[in-house]
Amino acid sequence: MGPNDVRRQWADRSGEFSPEYYAYYGPNETSEAIHQILDDAIDPSASVLELGCGSGRHLSHLRDNGFENVYGIDINDDSFEVMREAYPELAASGTFYAAAIEDVVEEFDDGQFDVVYSIETLQHIHPDDAWVFEELARCTNDLLITVENEGADDNQTSGPDVNDSEYDFPLYYRNWNDIFTQFGFSQRDVARDDPDTLRVFERQDSYIDA
Repeated sequence: MGPNDVRRQWADRSGEFSPEYYAYYGPNETSEAIHQILDDAIDPSASVLELGCGSGRHLSHLRDNGFENVYGIDINDDSFEVMREAYPELAASGTFYAAAIEDVVEEFDDGQFDVVYSIETLQHIHPDDAWVFEELARCTNDLLITVENEGADDNQTSGPDVNDSEYDFPLYYRNWNDIFTQFGFSQRDVARDDPDTLRVFERQDSYIDA
């Protein structure tokens, strides 16, 4: 499956794993984990970007807990229609991009967002589009958080493992510590669960853009 096929599949997603699907379930333990990380580390006025925000269940939880400067990207246009119904205050106050990450990330300024996080989204980035990871690091000022299915513990950045046997879409397993420590971040915390690994990265002052 090529990168355009992957993007098209998520842009047209309905049923399971669609915006409606996640809005139905609402905020969960991961929403609260992200909130606690941010609450302990940054000011509520910080700018926060979610990659693959869907209908906004995680961002809505942040907003309800005082983080109002929120942004989101999602490739599925239905996400924002569902958001207006399920989380109208978030839809009215946040800033959102109806696009693929690959189509907008280069437009962001260096360090534009204090926090960038991804929950089961970067695992769907095709290997041909791996250049976006450095761009995401570039536009992140303080914290970068990944909550992704990494597969086996010994995955390396030499090439992601691919698992498409259990799903109707591919998962690209990567070790996100190996990836983001290349781009000026150090890993501050890691928590492994089934199936996802949560990693918190912090920008280092010594990092200088090449």
